[in-house]
Amino acid sequence: MAAHDIIIRPLLSEKSYAGIQNKKYSFVVAKNANKTQIKLAIEEIFGVSVAKVNTAIVGGKLKRQGKYEGYTPDYKKAIVQLKEDSKSIEFFDSLS
Repeated sequence: MAAHDIIIRPLLSEKSYAGIQNKKYSFVVAKNANKTQIKLAIEEIFGVSVAKVNTAIVGGKLKRQGKYEGYTPDYKKAIVQLKEDSKSIEFFDSLS
């Protein structure tokens, strides 16, 4: 699996903004990717050193449109902690 297939998009929320100062970044990743693949993909795409990766499967929310209801899709979230001597990810620098 290619690195750009593993990392789908950055996850931008209030909680993820709080972690940017501590070099913690959140991403939506492929559901079948493991922590080692996520670590290698982040290091390849952004050129940084990853210290730790935490993952969680986030369940979809119930949404209604009139009398019809359904769930949004589940997704996998990865919180990536960079090493202290690593450079930060430029994309997130403007957000903090």
